[in-house]
This record gives sequence, structure tokens and C-alpha cells, in this order.
Amino acid sequence: MASCSAALAAGIPHESNRYRNDLTRQARLIWGIDAPIAVMAAQVHQESAWDKSAVSAVGATGLAQFMPATARWIPVIDSQLSNPQPTNPTWALRALARYDFWLYSRLRADTHCDRWAMTLSAYNGGLGWVLRDKKAANAAGDSRWLWWDNVEKYNAGRKNDSFLENRGYPRRILLMLMPRYQQAGWGQGIQCGGTL
Repeated sequence: MASCSAALAAGIPHESNRYRNDLTRQARLIWGIDAPIAVMAAQVHQESAWDKSAVSAVGATGLAQFMPATARWIPVIDSQLSNPQPTNPTWALRALARYDFWLYSRLRADTHCDRWAMTLSAYNGGLGWVLRDKKAANAAGDSRWLWWDNVEKYNAGRKNDSFLENRGYPRRILLMLMPRYQQAGWGQGIQCGGTL
């Protein structure tokens, strides 16, 4: 009962309890025993508020809000996800953990927090945009290895609304939602020192 109260007090949807064990299992299968489960829980919270039937205005579906093309592509990086089912919670949670891992392994940064911010930006808006933004930061004399107050300032060509949404995505997950999940006992997150 205390666990439920802590989760509700932290603003975590009650529905999240239904998927907690599955997220933990899937994240650890992909990332290992030290998987940053609180980060991924915060990400699911941001994506769908733990509503497995969520559908966005642009057609993303399920807990992890995969677009149809991305859901069809996921089996390329995980053959166990060969039958795309973004509205199936187990499929969606494994796909989220796998896609995060795939993105994380392709990005380099000076800190774990900066690397995760880039990973989340790529999840939300595409890896190509993050790589172009890193290049723009470097060309302007800022660090391409730091997200906060460096790469995050650069827009390599997105529409302003898309850019603003994308920049708010890692900020909300890492600085606002992840600490809630850590406090509610969802396991470790990552150390981040950015500010809202």
C-alpha cells in the first residue's frame, strides 16, 4: 500500500504498476542488470502516460508510441520483435528498450546524462537530426559532445514546433519525470545536473 501511495504522490499513473515488472525484465534483457529503468519508465510516461491504447495525432501507437514505419523497422535491430505489435505492451516495452540501446550505442557524449539526452532526442525526432545538430554545434564553436547548453541549442532545419517539442522531450524525461520514478522505487536512473 505504501508503494502505491508513493507512486500516486509522485504523479506516476496508477496504470504503470501493471507494466513495471515487464519493463524491468525487458530493460535488463537488453541493457543488463544495471539498466536505467527509471529513465525508460519516465520515457513511457512521457510517450503514453502508460496507456497501451494511446494513439497520437500523427499515428504513433501504444505504450512507446511507435510510428508504423518505425514499428516495421524494429525487427532489423531485434529479430525477437519480428511481428510488429506496438499496441502489445510486452512488444512495445522490449522495442523501446532495444531502440534506446541502439540509439545510445551510436551516439557519443562527454557524460552519461548528455548521451542519454541525445538518445532521447533521437528517439523523439530521429538520429539523423541529432547528428546534424551535433555538427552544427561543432561548426559554431560549441561542443558536439555536450547536450545541455550546447547541442540542444542548435536546429539543423526542423520546423520550430518540432524543434521545441524535441528539446522539451529529454528535459522533461530526465529532469522532471525520471526523479519521480527513482523516488517511487523504480530502480536507478542516471545522474543529471541540467535545469528546467
